Amino acid sequence: MTTPPAKDDNTLVQGVENNKNAIGYFGYAYYAAHKDKMTAVAIDSGKGKGVPPSLENVTNGTYTPLSRPLFVYVRDSSAKRPEVREFVQFMMTNGDLVKEVGYLPLPKSAYDLAWKHFQAGKLGTVFGGHAQVGITIEKLLALEAKL
Repeated sequence: MTTPPAKDDNTLVQGVENNKNAIGYFGYAYYAAHKDKMTAVAIDSGKGKGVPPSLENVTNGTYTPLSRPLFVYVRDSSAKRPEVREFVQFMMTNGDLVKEVGYLPLPKSAYDLAWKHFQAGKLGTVFGGHAQVGITIEKLLALEAKL
Protein backbone atom coordinates (compact mmCIF):
# COMPACT_ATOMS: atom_id res chain seq x y z
CA MET A 1 0.00 0.00 0.00
CA THR A 2 1.32 3.42 -0.81
CA THR A 3 0.42 6.65 0.88
CA PRO A 4 -1.64 9.17 -1.09
CA PRO A 5 0.20 12.04 -2.77
CA ALA A 6 1.32 14.60 -0.19
CA LYS A 7 1.76 18.34 -0.44
CA ASP A 8 5.08 18.10 1.36
CA ASP A 9 7.51 15.48 2.59
CA ASN A 10 6.59 15.96 6.26
CA THR A 11 3.03 14.87 5.48
CA LEU A 12 4.35 11.87 3.58
CA VAL A 13 6.63 10.91 6.48
CA GLN A 14 3.68 11.07 8.88
CA GLY A 15 1.64 8.86 6.55
CA VAL A 16 4.39 6.24 6.48
CA GLU A 17 4.94 6.40 10.24
CA ASN A 18 1.26 5.96 10.97
CA ASN A 19 0.64 2.98 8.68
CA LYS A 20 2.86 -0.09 9.07
CA ASN A 21 2.02 -1.16 5.48
CA ALA A 22 2.72 2.20 3.85
CA ILE A 23 5.55 2.95 1.44
CA GLY A 24 6.82 6.44 0.77
CA TYR A 25 9.52 8.04 -1.35
CA PHE A 26 11.23 11.15 0.02
CA GLY A 27 14.66 12.63 0.63
CA TYR A 28 17.27 11.00 2.85
CA ALA A 29 17.13 13.91 5.30
CA TYR A 30 13.51 13.06 6.11
CA TYR A 31 14.32 9.38 6.56
CA ALA A 32 17.37 10.11 8.74
CA ALA A 33 15.30 12.30 11.05
CA HIS A 34 12.69 9.55 11.49
CA LYS A 35 14.67 6.31 11.03
CA ASP A 36 13.67 5.04 14.46
CA LYS A 37 10.04 4.90 13.27
CA MET A 38 10.44 3.43 9.77
CA THR A 39 12.50 1.00 7.76
CA ALA A 40 14.37 2.02 4.63
CA VAL A 41 14.52 -0.17 1.57
CA ALA A 42 17.91 -1.28 0.30
CA ILE A 43 18.44 -0.62 -3.42
CA ASP A 44 19.99 -3.12 -5.82
CA SER A 45 21.43 -1.07 -8.67
CA GLY A 46 22.08 -4.20 -10.72
CA LYS A 47 25.11 -5.50 -8.88
CA GLY A 48 23.24 -8.23 -7.00
CA LYS A 49 23.52 -6.64 -3.57
CA GLY A 50 21.05 -4.38 -1.80
CA VAL A 51 22.57 -1.13 -0.54
CA PRO A 52 20.85 0.69 2.36
CA PRO A 53 20.59 4.48 2.43
CA SER A 54 23.33 6.14 4.46
CA LEU A 55 25.45 9.26 4.18
CA GLU A 56 28.41 7.04 3.24
CA ASN A 57 26.49 5.22 0.48
CA VAL A 58 25.12 8.46 -0.92
CA THR A 59 28.61 9.99 -0.91
CA ASN A 60 30.34 7.07 -2.58
CA GLY A 61 27.64 6.67 -5.23
CA THR A 62 26.49 3.17 -4.28
CA TYR A 63 22.97 4.21 -3.25
CA THR A 64 21.92 4.66 -6.84
CA PRO A 65 19.72 5.53 -8.65
CA LEU A 66 17.89 7.12 -5.74
CA SER A 67 20.54 9.58 -4.57
CA ARG A 68 21.47 12.69 -6.48
CA PRO A 69 22.94 16.13 -5.95
CA LEU A 70 20.69 19.16 -5.72
CA PHE A 71 21.33 21.96 -8.18
CA VAL A 72 20.72 25.70 -8.10
CA TYR A 73 20.30 27.49 -11.40
CA VAL A 74 20.66 31.25 -11.73
CA ARG A 75 19.39 33.12 -14.77
CA ASP A 76 22.13 35.12 -16.49
CA SER A 77 20.23 38.39 -16.13
CA SER A 78 19.67 37.75 -12.42
CA ALA A 79 23.34 36.91 -11.82
CA LYS A 80 24.20 40.54 -12.43
CA ARG A 81 22.13 41.69 -9.47
CA PRO A 82 24.26 42.34 -6.36
CA GLU A 83 21.87 40.58 -3.97
CA VAL A 84 21.80 37.47 -6.17
CA ARG A 85 25.60 37.40 -6.45
CA GLU A 86 25.83 37.80 -2.67
CA PHE A 87 23.38 34.95 -2.10
CA VAL A 88 25.23 32.61 -4.50
CA GLN A 89 28.52 33.47 -2.81
CA PHE A 90 26.94 32.69 0.56
CA MET A 91 25.76 29.28 -0.72
CA MET A 92 29.15 28.46 -2.22
CA THR A 93 31.13 29.45 0.88
CA ASN A 94 28.79 27.96 3.50
CA GLY A 95 27.96 24.57 2.01
CA ASP A 96 28.37 22.80 5.33
CA LEU A 97 25.17 24.47 6.56
CA VAL A 98 23.15 21.88 4.64
CA LYS A 99 24.12 19.35 7.34
CA GLU A 100 21.81 21.20 9.75
CA VAL A 101 18.79 19.91 7.82
CA GLY A 102 20.19 16.44 7.16
CA TYR A 103 21.63 16.97 3.69
CA LEU A 104 25.12 15.98 2.70
CA PRO A 105 27.42 18.82 1.68
CA LEU A 106 29.37 18.56 -1.53
CA PRO A 107 33.15 18.44 -1.39
CA LYS A 108 34.75 21.87 -0.98
CA SER A 109 36.19 21.52 -4.49
CA ALA A 110 32.63 21.39 -5.89
CA TYR A 111 31.67 24.66 -4.22
CA ASP A 112 34.94 26.27 -5.26
CA LEU A 113 34.50 25.24 -8.90
CA ALA A 114 30.85 26.34 -9.00
CA TRP A 115 31.75 29.74 -7.50
CA LYS A 116 34.61 30.13 -9.99
CA HIS A 117 32.26 29.38 -12.90
CA PHE A 118 29.63 31.76 -11.55
CA GLN A 119 32.16 34.58 -11.24
CA ALA A 120 33.39 33.91 -14.78
CA GLY A 121 29.84 33.99 -16.13
CA LYS A 122 29.98 30.37 -17.35
CA LEU A 123 26.50 29.13 -18.10
CA GLY A 124 25.06 25.75 -18.89
CA THR A 125 25.16 22.23 -17.64
CA VAL A 126 27.51 19.31 -18.08
CA PHE A 127 24.58 16.98 -18.76
CA GLY A 128 23.91 18.20 -22.30
CA GLY A 129 20.18 17.54 -22.01
CA HIS A 130 20.60 13.88 -21.00
CA ALA A 131 19.99 12.50 -17.52
CA GLN A 132 22.91 10.62 -16.02
CA VAL A 133 21.98 8.13 -13.33
CA GLY A 134 24.57 7.08 -10.78
CA ILE A 135 27.18 9.72 -11.55
CA THR A 136 29.43 10.43 -8.59
CA ILE A 137 30.33 13.94 -7.47
CA GLU A 138 33.93 13.31 -8.56
CA LYS A 139 32.84 12.41 -12.11
CA LEU A 140 30.50 15.39 -12.18
CA LEU A 141 33.33 17.70 -11.12
CA ALA A 142 35.58 16.29 -13.84
CA LEU A 143 32.89 17.05 -16.44
CA GLU A 144 32.27 20.48 -14.93
CA ALA A 145 35.97 21.36 -15.09
CA LYS A 146 35.82 20.90 -18.88
CA LEU A 147 33.12 23.56 -19.32
